[in-house]
Amino acid sequence: MHWDVVVDNFVYFLWGNTYIDGIFPFIHKPEGFFAAIILAVTGIFGAFWIGLAAGLMRLSKRWWVKTPSVCYIEMIRGMPLLLLIFWFYYLAPVITGQTMPAFTTTMFCFMIFTGAYVGEIVRAGVMALPKGQMEAARGSGLSNVQAMTFVILPQALRNMIPSFVNQFVSLTKDTSLAAILGVIELTRTGVQVDNREMVASFEIWITIAALYFLICYILTSYSRRLEAQLSRYQARDR
Repeated sequence: MHWDVVVDNFVYFLWGNTYIDGIFPFIHKPEGFFAAIILAVTGIFGAFWIGLAAGLMRLSKRWWVKTPSVCYIEMIRGMPLLLLIFWFYYLAPVITGQTMPAFTTTMFCFMIFTGAYVGEIVRAGVMALPKGQMEAARGSGLSNVQAMTFVILPQALRNMIPSFVNQFVSLTKDTSLAAILGVIELTRTGVQVDNREMVASFEIWITIAALYFLICYILTSYSRRLEAQLSRYQARDR
């Protein structure tokens, strides 16, 4: 066993060259484990708002609001994430005349790809509520927008948490695809160290897997705590 290789390169797994260059990683191009976290967090944040908007647009009765959402959701869900990354990376220079950095490209692709799935989660979560909820809210004098904002969505979002978490955990693991474009995230650091050392492949990839597991475990643990907290609030309100 060659765990000394992992120990010697552990800081590189965490920060990549940002640590070696002596540059504080928050103000420099992130690499390693930190890059995976940045991609996951920004992807989750962006995907939530994109998906929320897409899901509510798909519920609209106005065709000119609903149609763009349906096209976006169905097209993106029918496309592999890797293809979307390549598509954005090679098409952006043709449209804008400028090359988009690989890190930025993958970050936007994660938002757009996961946002389509979040949109379906939002649509299903809202439709799962009894229709009487909207009717009662409208009957109390609220507009359609107010009823959706203050009555329907708070209830639906609580029920969506498990589905959200499953999708966000999947996104966290998909950050490894950024290595395809040369982004030095966690998987890429493992490839680099493995190619350089060539004697500790098992130990290196066990460590990489453990770091991915750590991110996903923290995310699922927080979601369970949030579900329990919301359930207590709901029980107290009753």
